[in-house]
Amino acid sequence: MIFLVDHNLKGHARILLGSIASLGWLDSVPIRFVTFEEMGLSIDSSDRVVWRLAQKNQMILLTANRSMKDEDSLEQVMREENTPNSLPVVTIGNADRVLTDSSYREDCVDRLVEIVLYIGNYIGARRVFIP
Repeated sequence: MIFLVDHNLKGHARILLGSIASLGWLDSVPIRFVTFEEMGLSIDSSDRVVWRLAQKNQMILLTANRSMKDEDSLEQVMREENTPNSLPVVTIGNADRVLTDSSYREDCVDRLVEIVLYIGNYIGARRVFIP
């Protein structure tokens, strides 16, 4: 499964991927993180553009702070465009703790792995908060 990493979570994603690898999950669970840059997205891309690109490319958006502020906010986009076949958006509840709290980070890793392993349970769910 490919996760599109929100522009402000690149460092978080490196740490999470390191934990996923050190726990041995990459040997059995295909997880890859891609950045906005790799996908040709500007960091100021609207949430609508980001969500549509993720859905088009069968990627799960990994974010921490996209909310409902305007007509192109992530929450509004999901309300308007989510279908029963849409991949969820995974939102880290407390991104700072990923960097500072190894237990919280491992809980996030466990949830990410669970989501990938049981993706069928999450299709159409709109947003999944982790840990």
